Amino acid sequence: MMHIQSFIVTKSGNEKNSLECNTEMRTHSISIFYAYGHGDFSLPITYSTGYDSQPSSLAAGDFNNDNNVDLAIANFGTNNVGLLFGNSNRTFEKQITFSTGLGSHPYSIAVGHFNADNFLDIAIANSGTRQIGVLINNGNGSFVNQTNYSISSASPYAISVGDFNQDNRLDIVITNNGIENIGVLLGDGNGNFENPIMYSTGSYSSISVAIGDLNKDHRLDVVVVNNDTGSIDIPLGRHEGFLNQTNYLRGASPSSLLVGDFNNDTRLDIVVANSRNSCVSVFLGSGNGSFAIATNYSTGSSPLAVALGDFNNDTRLDIVVANEISHDISVLLGYGNGSFATATNYLAGSAPQAVAIGDFNNDTRLDIVIANSDSHDVSVFLGYGNGSFANAKNYAAGSYPSSVTVGDFNDDTRLDIVVANEVSHDVSVLLGYGNGSFATAKNYAAASFPRSVAVGDFNNDTRLDIVVTDSDNNDVSVLLGYGNGSFATAIKYATGSFPESVVVGDFNNDTRLDIVVTNFVSNDVSILLGYGNGSFSTATNYATGSSPRSVALGDFNNDTRLDIVVANFGSNFVSVLLQYNRGAIKYKMSYASANGSSLRSVVIGDFNDDTDLDLVLANYGTNNIGVLFGHGNGSFENQMLLSTGSGSHPTSIAIGDFNGDSVVDIAVANYGTKKVVIMLGNRNGTFASQTSSGIDFDSPSAILASGDFNNDKRSEIWLFMYSAGYNPEHVAVADLNDDNRLDIVVANWLSNDVSVLFGYGNGSFTKEARYSVGSRPQSVAVGDFNNDSRLDIVVANSDSNDVSVLLGYGNGSFATATTYLTGSSPRSVAVGDFNNDTRLDIVVTNFLSNAVSILLGFGNGSFASARNYSTGSSPRYVAVGDFNNDTRLDIVVTNSDSKDLSVFLGYGNGSFAIAINYSTGSSPRSVAVGDFNRDTRLDIVVAKWGSDDVSVLLGYGNGSFAIATNYTAGSFPESVAVGDFNNDAWLDIAVANFNSRDVSVLLGCGNGSFAAAINYTAGSYPFAIAVGDFNNDSRLDIVVTNQGSQDVSVLLGYAYIAFVKKMTVITENGSQPDSLVISDFNNDDLMDIGVASSSRHSIGIFLAYGNISFTSQVSYSTRPYMSPCSMVVGDFNNDTQVDIVFGSCDSDNIGVFLGYGNGSFGNLMVYSTGSNSSQYSLAVGDINNDTIQDIVVANHDNDNLGVFIGY
Repeated sequence: MMHIQSFIVTKSGNEKNSLECNTEMRTHSISIFYAYGHGDFSLPITYSTGYDSQPSSLAAGDFNNDNNVDLAIANFGTNNVGLLFGNSNRTFEKQITFSTGLGSHPYSIAVGHFNADNFLDIAIANSGTRQIGVLINNGNGSFVNQTNYSISSASPYAISVGDFNQDNRLDIVITNNGIENIGVLLGDGNGNFENPIMYSTGSYSSISVAIGDLNKDHRLDVVVVNNDTGSIDIPLGRHEGFLNQTNYLRGASPSSLLVGDFNNDTRLDIVVANSRNSCVSVFLGSGNGSFAIATNYSTGSSPLAVALGDFNNDTRLDIVVANEISHDISVLLGYGNGSFATATNYLAGSAPQAVAIGDFNNDTRLDIVIANSDSHDVSVFLGYGNGSFANAKNYAAGSYPSSVTVGDFNDDTRLDIVVANEVSHDVSVLLGYGNGSFATAKNYAAASFPRSVAVGDFNNDTRLDIVVTDSDNNDVSVLLGYGNGSFATAIKYATGSFPESVVVGDFNNDTRLDIVVTNFVSNDVSILLGYGNGSFSTATNYATGSSPRSVALGDFNNDTRLDIVVANFGSNFVSVLLQYNRGAIKYKMSYASANGSSLRSVVIGDFNDDTDLDLVLANYGTNNIGVLFGHGNGSFENQMLLSTGSGSHPTSIAIGDFNGDSVVDIAVANYGTKKVVIMLGNRNGTFASQTSSGIDFDSPSAILASGDFNNDKRSEIWLFMYSAGYNPEHVAVADLNDDNRLDIVVANWLSNDVSVLFGYGNGSFTKEARYSVGSRPQSVAVGDFNNDSRLDIVVANSDSNDVSVLLGYGNGSFATATTYLTGSSPRSVAVGDFNNDTRLDIVVTNFLSNAVSILLGFGNGSFASARNYSTGSSPRYVAVGDFNNDTRLDIVVTNSDSKDLSVFLGYGNGSFAIAINYSTGSSPRSVAVGDFNRDTRLDIVVAKWGSDDVSVLLGYGNGSFAIATNYTAGSFPESVAVGDFNNDAWLDIAVANFNSRDVSVLLGCGNGSFAAAINYTAGSYPFAIAVGDFNNDSRLDIVVTNQGSQDVSVLLGYAYIAFVKKMTVITENGSQPDSLVISDFNNDDLMDIGVASSSRHSIGIFLAYGNISFTSQVSYSTRPYMSPCSMVVGDFNNDTQVDIVFGSCDSDNIGVFLGYGNGSFGNLMVYSTGSNSSQYSLAVGDINNDTIQDIVVANHDNDNLGVFIGY
């Protein structure tokens, strides 16, 4: 799946046509679409930016002054800037790169002339090192080494350039993530910049910046988009930097806004309806980008909607407002100077919801119609043309009218009214007499849950027809009009899931009206092309943002074809879909951004000692974790939030007894502060204040898991960094080789495989073994699928729409994967016996098809075809448990876009009841179940990515759940683990926080509540976390895998305090270690470390003292020709001593050092791997069953495997 990260539009050479370029973060490439000049584009031409480069931004310019457009790309993953020089024939040269520094992770790029030499230079926002990098052009397309400017505690996100202080020298402006300001670096014209000047924005997530002269004062102004507050700031430029932003006070809870010229000065003004303080606010525009202080005008109670019109025929705009609580409308007549008369209120029906305007009595004066939900009628206000209206006359409609529009349905030149009625499942048609009165409504069955109504002539008979959305049945109903005010029986056409809004237009220019519908749950729009006879084609769906609610049409690119604009309720932006050909949609442009908790992960445990399982969630965006206490019946209390600290961004959680008081505590990995936070439990569901104990790491963490890794009968946490595949997405823990030691299996999203790491039982693990699966694996689970007492693996593959089953041999190896089809984009997998036949079955969430798939197992390792059950919108994670205590397994699924979870109660025969949905709040991601309050009833915990917290729904034991209780977690909690970290017999939580680069630990109180999170820094982008006693002190430790820094972070647990600082062993200067192994090299029963260093041409050995410290490195040279970049251990000469084999990444050989058993090694032995081989991976095993270990080599350059048979 392609992930578009950035795009630009520019000119290609001297041609008139433009080109559009975009970066594709997940395919590590850029694509160029050449424009034909009339709204259409060529097929993409793609250029690689290098494996794992993750291009995030690009800019265009002529860097070598050859009059051809070149491209500069920020490669987030490989820490460099890539440059593609353009040729005159519209092609580009192969990328050359310029380093931005280790761990810099450049996110945004801009270009300009920084030293006035007529050669374009480059500025980069390096988010990882919190610096701005400047590359000065040498004049030949090469650049001097990067000059860095520190941004201190801020992580620069977006960057642009311009002359802000009018000295004819380019300056730099940046937005910062995690701190509430933007920065300006003033340039001196010779390529140097001053330290940044910071300007407050009030937003911690300013994600985009644009520059222009907004108020025509010949000074550059800045527009900043704030992701968290959903707002736009406009700091206006002055001679030095910026003025503080200007805020305009509005009323409470603005519900509606319109723009018009209220004082006839040709400058646009604003009116806002404020529902909470019952007024409208009018902001008069000055024409220079600023507005006068708001003038408020009282309305009725809780104004929900505002409309504009000239009600007194004086050519001045007036205002009408629908007031929900006071059950009336307010009319404010405009004086034409920007002020308004006191509102005149007119009583309407109960709870007016919608409004339409028209001339109902043919007197050329505007009248008003209101749809009243609670009184089940419409109110008609006839206008006198002087700004006043007659008292409302009410006409009965159906039950709970929600939408209203007008049209002439009986061809008598008099306006009629049509109303969509949600609860009575019909539409009401009220024929107008042309004198302002209407006939009794006639109802037509239309839909089981009509939400929106529109009119048009669908069969070209000059008679108006009606189309109505049916949200319950996922279709639209078309009622053809007879021209006499009556309609034919509805004809239904399938749409997407939960159609919300409908409009009509001619999309394919065939003079026949077509239909477009927004689908709230399936996150798309449906286009139904009309045949001109009243019938329509099958719907074609086009993706939008999250939860599209409203839709409108227009020709946005002047190509005479209708385009679509959609308001996305869930993601808070609008999508513009430009059309080409006959009703097809070309591409989507999205504007604005979402905000909220950005929930990452969830863990279960009993935090308040009530024997009921509770939930803990990592809330990335709101810097907290959430604890939801279970009732024991599948329901939960409201979320209790526990802060992980400002800017912490927790991504992963693990639980355990960290202070030896037998009470469950919580460990949280915080991405933002790179700290592990511990929250100590008080046994009653509350937690002590978070403690970080000064534990920080070089880079942030992400996935947590828990298990007993050292056979001490206690759960451990790991925030772990053993090598896995590319972009490890999910982790599971089990004993895969029957040695009574826990092992790890990881799903690797980018490398399309799983990694298996076998545990030694002392807290260390072997090098990974990989097994290929489907495309883009995202989740992994284990179970015995063929009843041979050996654990097998199942993986959900999001891009290939299937699951891969790998049957285990019981020795740690697995058969080739067998795939089974699921729904669209499976994201999470779990196992259980759903039909009580003692055979394990599989359940998978399907993100794009809004369903879960059940695959019943035959007990021989094969599975029946999937059976699907509808969920909410965009299901993410799944968990299983018995929520109603009937001994039958049930299912719970998180739905990220509909912001709820679905509970499917099982019948015990492999089928399930229709889902019961429970609201969770913003963007639920991961889910787990357990008894959080020790009442023997299963509860649910949900990690909510959008609000950076967890929601706990306490179960009642009958399949229903309490309202969610939210608990603050860290930033973007990605993974979570549960265990008793403080040995108090109460479950604690640990969360891996991807964005805050740390772990949050929340100690449970035993009653479902938790102490405040204690944060501990992990590596860069931690993605997996687990727990274990790695130093045999009977206390749980944490190990983290860090995707960004590609290393292992271990946090050792202490009694009564959480964790000591990490132990760091120093390799040789400039060694840049490529690979490591853990083994006992000197037979003292202590685990030692071996490191491969390609840059130093050596193998380094660190012998353990047994007290968490190590000897200084002893190096074994591999010079002159070998650069070790991978290594494994084994006994190659059957002397029971550990030997080392390494692969050389720049020569066609492998090297072997035979161990003496005392920590030292013999001379290097070299074995050829063949021409052009360059080994990047090794494995050791007995290939031919002769009890002697053999070596398998993956040869990168010649694409083959080499096997060395031992003898």
